[in-house]
Amino acid sequence: MATLINSLLSHEQSAHLAEQVMAYCDELAHISQTLGIIDRRYLTPEHKQANDKLAQWAAQSQLQHWEDEAGNQWIRLPAQQQDNLPHEAPRVIMGSHTDSVPDGGRYDGPLGVVGPLVLLKHFAESRVQFPFHLDVVGFGDEEGTRFGSTLLGSSAICGMWQSRWRELTDENGVSLAQAMYDFGLDVSKVSEAQIDSSRVLAYLETHIEQGPVLEERGKPLAAVKGIAGARRFNITLKGQAGHAGTVPMVLRHDPLVIASHWITQVQQMATATSDSEFPVVATVGRLEVRPGAVNVVPGEVRMSLDIRSLSDEARDAVFDSLQELLEVEAAFHQLECQFEPTHNASAVSCNDEMTRSLNQLVTHYFGDSAPLVSGAGHDAMALAMRVPATMLFVRCKGGVSHHPDESIMTSDAAAALQVMAAFVTDIARKAT
Repeated sequence: MATLINSLLSHEQSAHLAEQVMAYCDELAHISQTLGIIDRRYLTPEHKQANDKLAQWAAQSQLQHWEDEAGNQWIRLPAQQQDNLPHEAPRVIMGSHTDSVPDGGRYDGPLGVVGPLVLLKHFAESRVQFPFHLDVVGFGDEEGTRFGSTLLGSSAICGMWQSRWRELTDENGVSLAQAMYDFGLDVSKVSEAQIDSSRVLAYLETHIEQGPVLEERGKPLAAVKGIAGARRFNITLKGQAGHAGTVPMVLRHDPLVIASHWITQVQQMATATSDSEFPVVATVGRLEVRPGAVNVVPGEVRMSLDIRSLSDEARDAVFDSLQELLEVEAAFHQLECQFEPTHNASAVSCNDEMTRSLNQLVTHYFGDSAPLVSGAGHDAMALAMRVPATMLFVRCKGGVSHHPDESIMTSDAAAALQVMAAFVTDIARKAT
């Protein structure tokens, strides 16, 4: 076995391996159910094709590989042979997801799968082993674009699969249970995908930032200290439609006017938290005006609200104020007001010790870069409920994500490989 120090990457090695990472991401990008765009969804033939491709790359370096009962693809560099049996060894897991949104980018998800895979191939070919199984997982579903519920693959391995999910249907009316059968899986056996969390030393998810902060800082990487909790609502304001020329201004019950004032308050109240310990972000992303005619006073407005923070308490305090404000204004102007909750996810903090170690490595290699908060959800949210988990963000051009223009630099992929290698080496040193 090679000495543990050989598990660290030189600048030249990381640069060479990063070229392979970029090539693999390009190759996966061609696996799509929709011609001309990246569109790869859970339990589709393209999902199976992506899993097979990962397995093929793993087999080239004699790495172990298997697909679990939820459709997640696993790759393993086995632990160094010790007194205990190999299957009883502890595990360090790295991974992310292989599914995409329709017309998405090629790095959101796959970077966190093929990056660690390339690293494992390098370790195997260099005969480097660790006192734990070093696993890579490509989760089949994180985006939720086929069945409308996110984190299905990671929830399965964490023992958080919900039986009601088997009844979910896609846009063509195909149930999740049927899709699993077509894929070659049995939905009644999903529980067998659950891992023994007591044997997991760490989970590391490498992901593009999906935001502009690292680019603004001029830094390639940052550790992630937590993932924001999000709540979403559909909001309806009902007033009275009327003729634009005949209804006097003082007699109108125009919900669009009140909605416009309120949207401004959403912006102002969230912005006011920007310098606090737990900033809140809030977005009205959809606005529908009915009847929507140029010569008719609006009678109804439907809009969405997405509100997030690393602190559920801070987020909920801002939301409560916003809800009260709109309800009071609506009542004053004789409008009906309804808030319909559509999503509620609690904030998740990354493991303090793991994040501290990761941040120290980022600082060692690339200078100080304070940990970030992820405003987007990730598989790490599920893993953090069961095992010590953290994340590594990689700079992406313009912060663009979920879009064909999604882009990273090869040098930043190399930087991530260096830190990932150092991260698992650090865990190995502490374990021996």
